[in-house]
Amino acid sequence: MLKNYFLITWRNLLKSRFYSLLNIAGLATGICFAFLIAAYVWSEFQVNAHLRGVDHQYIIQSKWRDATMGHELTSVGPLAKALKENYPHLVANYFRWDGVKTIVSTGEKSFREAVAICDSTLLTMYGLKLLQGDAASALDAPFKVVITAQLAHKYFGKTDVVGQSLSLQNFSGTKHDFLITGVLAKEGRNSVTSVASINESLDNEVFISTANQFYFGRNMDWSNPFIISYIELQPEVSPKELEQPMHYLLTQHAPAQIATNLKPYLVSLSEYSLLANNGVVKKMLLALSAISCFILLMALINFINLTVSRSTIRMREIGIRKVLGGVKKQIIGQFLTESILLVAISTFLSILGYEISRNLFSGMLGKPLPELSEFPAYFFIYPILLTLLLGILSGVYPAFILSSLKVVEVLKGKVTSIKENILLRKGLVAFQFGTAMVVGFSAIIIAKQINLFFSETLGYRTDYILSAQLPRNWTPEGVRNMESIRKQFAAMPEVSHVTLSYEVPDGNHSGSVPIYRVGADSTTAISCLLLMSDEYYGATYDIPMVAGEFYAAPGAFIDSSKVVINEIAAKALGWQNSSEAVGKQIRFTDGGPPGVIAGVTKDFHFGSMQKAIEPIIFIHVGVTNTFRYLTFKIKPGNISQTLATLQKQWSSSMPASPFEYTFMDDTLAKVYRTELQLKKAAYLATLLAFIIVLLGVLGLVSLSIQKRIKEIGIRKVLGAGVVDIIALFTKEFIGVTLVAALLACPMAYLLMRQWLSGYVYQVELTLMPFLATLVLLSVAILLVISLQSSKAALANPVQSLRSE
Repeated sequence: MLKNYFLITWRNLLKSRFYSLLNIAGLATGICFAFLIAAYVWSEFQVNAHLRGVDHQYIIQSKWRDATMGHELTSVGPLAKALKENYPHLVANYFRWDGVKTIVSTGEKSFREAVAICDSTLLTMYGLKLLQGDAASALDAPFKVVITAQLAHKYFGKTDVVGQSLSLQNFSGTKHDFLITGVLAKEGRNSVTSVASINESLDNEVFISTANQFYFGRNMDWSNPFIISYIELQPEVSPKELEQPMHYLLTQHAPAQIATNLKPYLVSLSEYSLLANNGVVKKMLLALSAISCFILLMALINFINLTVSRSTIRMREIGIRKVLGGVKKQIIGQFLTESILLVAISTFLSILGYEISRNLFSGMLGKPLPELSEFPAYFFIYPILLTLLLGILSGVYPAFILSSLKVVEVLKGKVTSIKENILLRKGLVAFQFGTAMVVGFSAIIIAKQINLFFSETLGYRTDYILSAQLPRNWTPEGVRNMESIRKQFAAMPEVSHVTLSYEVPDGNHSGSVPIYRVGADSTTAISCLLLMSDEYYGATYDIPMVAGEFYAAPGAFIDSSKVVINEIAAKALGWQNSSEAVGKQIRFTDGGPPGVIAGVTKDFHFGSMQKAIEPIIFIHVGVTNTFRYLTFKIKPGNISQTLATLQKQWSSSMPASPFEYTFMDDTLAKVYRTELQLKKAAYLATLLAFIIVLLGVLGLVSLSIQKRIKEIGIRKVLGAGVVDIIALFTKEFIGVTLVAALLACPMAYLLMRQWLSGYVYQVELTLMPFLATLVLLSVAILLVISLQSSKAALANPVQSLRSE
């Protein structure tokens, strides 16, 4: 019997190639997209999953009384170690690292690399494996280094490099050889060697022990709240049990400024990657999962609609089969077999589509998707279950309805269609239209919001601006040397402006400082983001001045007391008119000489638009002697030639430092990388939603024409034109489209209002994006209907009237 089911199914597929192809293509598209999203979601849940005892591993996070006082990601240097030493019954182990970027070289190869100055527990606490070297001694002394397999290939072309050396440059320009004592095996993504920062991942590939802190002039003291720290809890110990010990250690050892304003807390490494940075990854996964479910549901609705509509044409076949002895369960079995086989073919094609589109989708999301061979063996049960589930869902309705028809009425032609399916079919079509409209509207709003991130509303310019990291020599002599180099670059005809600074506008800053007006009480102090730059910073980024100057006229800075603030800072300090602040003095709560406000900038976004613009104070790099970047504003023209000229000048001025530059637009893209990924996914989802809707309309119109072919012939004989025939089929979808639009509009509005609530600065929600989506979808549907119905309208009516 089963063999006959498959044989009849195959004959029906060949007989109705066009409809079968539409059905299979639409469903395969939806399943393929669902597979891609599911693979991405699964890979994100695998982050940290391979770490030893991950359920007991935690990262120490920081909650500051004022968010500008420190970073959430980092903690006070000795805290993790002190917890292990003082509370061994609670804490089984600890690990800390201090991240720096420096020049690593061997022979002629020289690159700027992320280096982790870390505890030796890295190699034992998490079950990380070494391809080469001894984990017990690899990081037990100064001037030893463990590198990843990827870095070994980068510098040596092989992994068998234990015993060789790499040269690491410290911040004073001194170089020292480090003996390679271990090569770390390629591990799955984790939050130990790679941590999500504000605007990018901190991916470490070079690891040296804390015994090398002196070489880089670093420390892990109680006054340093910028150390990434982890602990491993003893079995059965909960994070809540660490709250009191952490508070006690801080009050006993940390400076009052830290102890009174910082509350450390623990986040499990099993959840950290999803919850970091305000849970952007988790939100992204939820959004993509919802989109994929709707796309799959749309494809399934298409499949059901076409299956039901197509099955009504086979009512006479069912009547004859019943006369010849076919029973109800056999007819049900036939329809379910056909449905499951169609879904099976779609599923198979979707798996092939996954492999074909995996790299393209990986590029869109900025993260690699796993190959089919990387999934656990039990994962291949899911396509089988999906095939059976979707096959039964799509086939059960026509199977039971058609198998219940009365034989006599069918054979006499009294039953030519199934009235009961019309309302359901229109409801399903309306759901498709509505979903496509919601997705299209959402894609437009997401695109508009992201365009806002890169627009003039930033408060500074990003075009033709690029920055490059500098070798560190944080001394007065180092600043003078960099100023001399800056002048050399500024004299180049291809360059408009050059500035020396510690920060670029990417959200990463050096902390905050409390300031207050001279003559006021220190209790009125406000917390300001501290930015360090020279007097060319404002001109390079084209930050408008509301009053005064950016420290001084270009090249005329001589007064170390001069500072620059933004409008919000001026108002917070009590000056309603920014010009009133120029020339006034401010004090720092930690002491030191007062500063004189030289100018007030217009407010600009230093970080993400998820947060409100904060008070900012600029202090000259000549005062702090700290810098990280040279930022260039180049002139329009031959960009590649300009970059080559900059490279040549850089190599001449700083031959030991590689010229690794980043355009400001790319820097901002890292700040908003999750939003950009969502934008690309929304565009793709809109395209797929429109394709699925159009495939459904194409199939339904074709079936409607097939069932009404004699009616079309009669209408033509009676004088109906092509436009009349097109209108006949168009009106079937007009009401459905309008109903779908009315339902989708408020749903799309509420959905986007919720998404935009995550940003302090938002685009306005208007009716235009929805109207644009409605018009675009309606025009596409009208075009499909017109093309199909015009063929029937142009056909010779004699042929259709002879159909029986």
